[in-house]
Amino acid sequence: MFGLSTLTRVAGELRRDVAAAHQRDPAARGVSSTEILTSWPGVHAVISHRIAHVLFEAGVPVAPRSIAYVSRAITGVEIHPAAKIGKGLLIDHGSGVVIGETAEIGDDVTIYQGVTLGGTGFATGKRHPTLADEVTVGSGARLLGPIEVGRGAKIGANSVVITDVPANATVVGNPGHVVRVDGRKPLGPDADWIHLPDPVAEAIMRLSERIESLDARVAELGGDESQAAPVLPLRSVRGPNPAGG
Repeated sequence: MFGLSTLTRVAGELRRDVAAAHQRDPAARGVSSTEILTSWPGVHAVISHRIAHVLFEAGVPVAPRSIAYVSRAITGVEIHPAAKIGKGLLIDHGSGVVIGETAEIGDDVTIYQGVTLGGTGFATGKRHPTLADEVTVGSGARLLGPIEVGRGAKIGANSVVITDVPANATVVGNPGHVVRVDGRKPLGPDADWIHLPDPVAEAIMRLSERIESLDARVAELGGDESQAAPVLPLRSVRGPNPAGG
């Protein structure tokens, strides 16, 4: 039930949530904590959930789901009252985020707009993802089922992840593939989402190069002096890191 320790814990979590916005949201730089508390929808959603979760754990009827419903209507973020959320969660922009009943989120996690931590099928029990500490989930990503995402992992925008993700890995694509960037893992929450490698595109590029080579070889053996039809290269994604790295 309620007690001084519970109130102290919730107050500490709220302070860390506001600190997370200061640290990881560039738009919050130079903004007061009061303004963040009154104007940041993602912070509103997390605060509402923390209150709803305490009531849910205490067995209070109706109120937890009512708070979650009102929070969803106001912020566009839907978090089930039973979901377990650690300290320092930042939901940036927030709109369209869905966090299911049995989802578990560690400390200092960053989630961008349109993310779903959802279940699959109609099974009961644990059916939503578990995110370890310091995970970053890009806009529009879908993490489905009782999968585990390791500490420091990064999920690229619009990825669909249905299998476990190792710690410090980066995942892109549908279905999600673990990749590296320039032979190394990107560090920090400001991952360069635009220039992440695409394993499917890379496979297609290798096939295109192989076809072009075989086409030239066939033309050479057949004495055909006409040039083989060129294979248009895939667009090479280059340019500066939009995160400033």
